[in-house]
Amino acid sequence: MPMNPTKLKPIEIVRIVNTTPLMAVLNDRQLRRHRDRAGFRISDDGGQTVNLFKYAAWLRAELMLRQSETPLTYEEKRNAARARNLALAMAGRDIGELPEVVNPERKKRCRTNFRMFCEEYFPETFSLEWSPDHLKAIHKIETAVLKGGLFALAMPRGSGKSSLTEVAAIWAMLYGHREFIVLIGATESAALELLDSLMTEFEINEHLAADFPEVCFPIQQLDGIANRCAGQLYHGERTRITWTSNEIVLPTIKGSAASGIVVRVAGITGRIRGMKYKRPDGRSVRPSLVVIDDPQTSESAGSLEQTRKRIRVLAGDILGLAGPGQKISGIMPCTIIRPGDMADIILNRQTHPDWNGERTKMVYEFPKNMKLWEQYAEIRAEALREEGNFRRATEFYEAHRAEMDEGAKVSWEARYNHDEISALQHAMNLKFQDEVAFMSEYQNDPLPEDTGGEEIMSIDAICQKINGLPHNKVPLACDRMTLFIDVQKALLVLCGNSVGGELYRQRY
Repeated sequence: MPMNPTKLKPIEIVRIVNTTPLMAVLNDRQLRRHRDRAGFRISDDGGQTVNLFKYAAWLRAELMLRQSETPLTYEEKRNAARARNLALAMAGRDIGELPEVVNPERKKRCRTNFRMFCEEYFPETFSLEWSPDHLKAIHKIETAVLKGGLFALAMPRGSGKSSLTEVAAIWAMLYGHREFIVLIGATESAALELLDSLMTEFEINEHLAADFPEVCFPIQQLDGIANRCAGQLYHGERTRITWTSNEIVLPTIKGSAASGIVVRVAGITGRIRGMKYKRPDGRSVRPSLVVIDDPQTSESAGSLEQTRKRIRVLAGDILGLAGPGQKISGIMPCTIIRPGDMADIILNRQTHPDWNGERTKMVYEFPKNMKLWEQYAEIRAEALREEGNFRRATEFYEAHRAEMDEGAKVSWEARYNHDEISALQHAMNLKFQDEVAFMSEYQNDPLPEDTGGEEIMSIDAICQKINGLPHNKVPLACDRMTLFIDVQKALLVLCGNSVGGELYRQRY
């Protein structure tokens, strides 16, 4: 079959060249490299085919160029290869030029305005209208970050208190308001979850990426691979970024307010003391902002000893992180689980005024006409049993809404579900569902628990139950004595009774 030597397919070139008495001298990979280097100089149709004559002329020119160069020694060849490999590696590690800031004015406006930062960069998270309690909390968080101070906040579950503190940490990081931030949870795993949420925002939040390329672009270039951190370069200089499950160090970029900002995590019962970080400029920095997210568990809230221990850690280990002569800022979103637990104690402004505690509720004043609400509860329960929804109850509420709303005051008018028509209805539904959980989780005013006598007794209560006699002393008037031990879940009760004496009881 006749072939046109000026328009040969690559496979045909390989076959023709290898047909000579020299046998196999060319393969597909070599020809591909030659075509990449020669470009369109060896083709007449834009690179689709190869002109054999032009290809031969190009090879001859390459050979003559090589022969004209001074031969390199083995050491020189090795150094040249090393330099080429290093250049390729450096090119792969350098992130290149940063994208331009999309909206510099927006970025500038949000520098000292935390509310605007939340609305502009997290519109999906804060999509509902703010309540007065939200605005109060935002103001106090802003003050704690910019000027210092401590702020403890108890809000109804689902009101966004953890989201607010998470975004506050991001705000402090991006603008360099705080150099070293520590996230503390009830357990280390809880703190790790909070840090993971921050990392996700830096990786996928398009609003942050648009205005903070000096932070988000180097992070996105990692593609979630922490091993790339050590080798990442910007204009030939290391960014010194750290991106692990328990620590973040933002990239060092010239002119960036967020350069080298550090975030670490810890559980409140874990290792907290002695945190510090050496910056690239040689300065040692200690934590200046601590975010303590729900520092207690249901178990610790029910233990007097665990509660005392966590309060001691808070007052000593955590608030002492800043070092001698320095004051640390702190934000603590929390939930009161039981009366007298850690959150209840810290939020008490009489005993802990430094924390500037703020308790908010879902309902500040309940409706005056509770009889109609009792009818509503019966209709709701019956409708749920028979129909699987409470549409009939909603219709009843809609027909009597003016009377049922009278006297009520809710904290967040915008908070209700799609099958409800008001925030008050939403709150009352939660109350009818489980009043104990409602008072604790949504009112921050938990009801006293009936623990069947297993609660830890107060000193006054114990004193009222003893006769005042010294330990192991029997009254003189006693002629008979009976003893028994009551084995309970968390304690032993030793009781003694004597004829002519009084019943005395001691707990161990």
